[in-house]
Amino acid sequence: MPLLLLLTALGTMILTQAGGQSLEGVLDLHAHAGPDSVPRSIDALALAKLAHAKGFRGIVLKNHYEPTASWAALARAQTPGLEIFGGIVLNRSVGGINPAAVEQMTRVYGSWGRIVWMPTFDAENHVKTVREPRPFVSISRSGRLLGPVLQVLDVIAKYNLVLATGHSSPAESFMLIREAQKRQIRRIVVTHAMVAPVSMSVEQMREAAERGAMIEFVANAVVGKSKSLTFERYAEAMRRVGYPNCILSSDLGQRDNPLHPDGLVEAFSGLRQAGVPPEEIERMAKYNPARLLGLTQ
Repeated sequence: MPLLLLLTALGTMILTQAGGQSLEGVLDLHAHAGPDSVPRSIDALALAKLAHAKGFRGIVLKNHYEPTASWAALARAQTPGLEIFGGIVLNRSVGGINPAAVEQMTRVYGSWGRIVWMPTFDAENHVKTVREPRPFVSISRSGRLLGPVLQVLDVIAKYNLVLATGHSSPAESFMLIREAQKRQIRRIVVTHAMVAPVSMSVEQMREAAERGAMIEFVANAVVGKSKSLTFERYAEAMRRVGYPNCILSSDLGQRDNPLHPDGLVEAFSGLRQAGVPPEEIERMAKYNPARLLGLTQ
């Protein structure tokens, strides 16, 4: 086969594998990996190498129970050229709403801890929604955020970190957004807004975006064994919220789900078939996450 035809065939194959969408430049803000206290499909170092090989611009390593700024520093040393960040989730294992833990994360070598998630599996909204008889972490009472939450927001503002709402209820998410804006926090993301137990309506997502938050959509909701939504619902919500206000992450790493690049390939393809323009998928998976993290284009 002539060289030009061979190159064309290879290019077509690569695009087809990505559902017509290149993975080059993807920045996955929600990547689970091991070691963890729950089974994971891949460890953090292997994920970093895989993401780099697939052309990703970067990943944010997330663990529900341990801070990952140190993981990011180690992974960066092993994977030059890939932007790798960590964060902290304010579940019970780090003391719940713990301003000191957030402050300490910022001091870890390299300062790669960038995202502060409000409680997820230990959130009051999560525990009550799934009706599990166990302790939880509250962020509000009687319609007002608790004092330690305000202290955490002050730390986020001090270090120009990203606030993620975790598994908070829609009402709590709006409280967080309002208070964050008062403190000049401009990097706010509503964590997988459509997915239970957050379960925001499209109207609520639109309002959150109008108030300055980015709305996260995750591949985990539409691919793999734990999917709970359809591509059609996702596509309609993205269109109505506005593509400039949306982020597309993987939220993958579960043992029985696709690996992060494979899940995003499937998500890209499904969204295209549901009517999302390719350039808007690029915006949500590449440029909007970079903007949220404060990276240049």
